[in-house]
Amino acid sequence: MKKSSTEEQVLRASKEITVKFIETGRLSPTGFEKTFKSIYQAIDETVRGAQTQEKPGQ
Repeated sequence: MKKSSTEEQVLRASKEITVKFIETGRLSPTGFEKTFKSIYQAIDETVRGAQTQEKPGQ
């Protein structure tokens, strides 16, 4: 199953943000799973919300 471009971008952004948190010491690698899921969901909801707002007025 191929992921859409938007899904890939959300995944990539989530990964980059999580890695930055680890690199700066704000997150330990042991907390990766929980934090990554939270970051992914926040970005995904934001992107979907923006896409939904764009559709009616296109």
